[in-house]
Amino acid sequence: MGISLFFFFLFMRLFAEINGGSQDDECKASRCSHHGPVIRFPFRLKHQPEHCGYPEFELSCSEEKRTILELPYSGKLWVKEINYASQEIFVHYPDDCLQRQILNFNLSASPFQFTGDTDDFSFFNCSENKTYELSSIPCNFLSSNPVYVTSSFRSLAKVNLSSCRKIFNPTLPYYHTYGGEYDTFMNWSKPMCGNCAPIDKVLVPTEVVLGFLHFTFGILIIFIIYRCNKLKREHRINVQKFLEDYRALRPSRYSYADIKKITNNFKDKLGQGGYGINYKGKLSNEIFVAVKILDDFKGNGEEFINEVRTMGTIHHVNVVRLLGFCADGYKQVLKCEFLPNESLDKFIFSAFGNNYSLGWHKLQDIAIGIAKGIEYLHQGCDQRILHLDIKPHNILLDHNFNPKISDFGLAKLCSKEQSAVFMTTAKGTMGYIAPEMFSRNFGNVSYKADVYSFGMLLIEMVGGRKNIDATVENTSQHTSQNGSIIIWIKTRDRPSMKIVVGMLEGEEGNLVMPPNPFTSMGQTRTSVRRRKTSIQPELTVISEIE
Repeated sequence: MGISLFFFFLFMRLFAEINGGSQDDECKASRCSHHGPVIRFPFRLKHQPEHCGYPEFELSCSEEKRTILELPYSGKLWVKEINYASQEIFVHYPDDCLQRQILNFNLSASPFQFTGDTDDFSFFNCSENKTYELSSIPCNFLSSNPVYVTSSFRSLAKVNLSSCRKIFNPTLPYYHTYGGEYDTFMNWSKPMCGNCAPIDKVLVPTEVVLGFLHFTFGILIIFIIYRCNKLKREHRINVQKFLEDYRALRPSRYSYADIKKITNNFKDKLGQGGYGINYKGKLSNEIFVAVKILDDFKGNGEEFINEVRTMGTIHHVNVVRLLGFCADGYKQVLKCEFLPNESLDKFIFSAFGNNYSLGWHKLQDIAIGIAKGIEYLHQGCDQRILHLDIKPHNILLDHNFNPKISDFGLAKLCSKEQSAVFMTTAKGTMGYIAPEMFSRNFGNVSYKADVYSFGMLLIEMVGGRKNIDATVENTSQHTSQNGSIIIWIKTRDRPSMKIVVGMLEGEEGNLVMPPNPFTSMGQTRTSVRRRKTSIQPELTVISEIE
């Protein structure tokens, strides 16, 4: 940028100098008197530089403040008017002797010529009086004998010219033949100037113009080469930066020192989850990331393995991307894309205030996005992924409030042909865990556990409050409060997430209520009641092997 400005100002400086430099001062218009003609290009005064006008257009000011044009071999003319538009000057010739005028007035090499009607005249020097036959000239310049003039087109057959000698045969305006002082118009044409070229009404020698053009062309070539090289360097830098960013966007392994550098030594804390603390980091000026430091005392590394194994293969607009990880000794770190609007729970629960409320249309868009993300996990990958912890806190929002599913620490992988998964403990968050996670009396654990959790999330989005009171500590009280919801929802009655997406988008027509699970008021209800009263805090242990 600096070199470009340098060349630009250098070019403008040189152009200004060739364009007259201080032309406003040296070549400015002037007059010899207040009533005299304006003198400007192509005329110039004697004291002005030669580049201010054409050659032979030099004027001077007399002592009487008259504008004088001095022509070679023709004497001095008093310039009374200058018409630049028609290229004419109105001049006065002070000599009253026509013979001397004709002898001195030579316009053959001058850019100025007479205007108006002209004629060819013949001048004779006669020793005898010819007054009655020819017009006489009042002054004698060459000899004492009288001088006579006549038009060259006049017939002289009847004139006795034996005593006369022809001395001039000029072309003059007819009124010049009377002699005395006279005024006349003369016009000018562009003079021949073999070594000059006009530039914006300033005469500059051709060598200077060519030198300037060569110099300017050379500077232009240098600038073009410099600019091309600069663009090539910028392109290479852009490619390198893209490759660096591309590598940064793929799941890569980092050292703990790299993680500290990315997070600026863990300066910006985003929040804390059940398995670790989240920090904000930066890979470059354009890419921000979220860095999750996993708790050493929770999960025994299982969450770390689940996150890397599942998120590393997922690429969906509604699923958070895993960009990298760190496994340095006991330190386990996950690096994911950064979502500026944080989690969904901040916007749907009244406890966070009305300032974060979202409209119904936006809530519907968010619900559809979450459903599509879950449906992708179930059907869009090589293996089916069960998230098993769908809740508002694990739904992150980008700058446009597009939802992305995060936190795959409890996820399980299974083949798409597998109808049930083996589990030894009930995983998830109370209030969102499907009932079959506690007992297979409600059905086998399958991908429909995420369908149940998504339904609970929808209820919270619509109601604007949590489905479970977090202040209740007893697990049996949790179950009792939500029994009216979870008891009748059986696995076989739940639709797939593909059907759920169609429901939310209005493609499924009239919605059908699920069947009543209580087909009899006897054994089933007694069994359920017995099941409710026997639930203990140790419910997370499942004795049945499925």
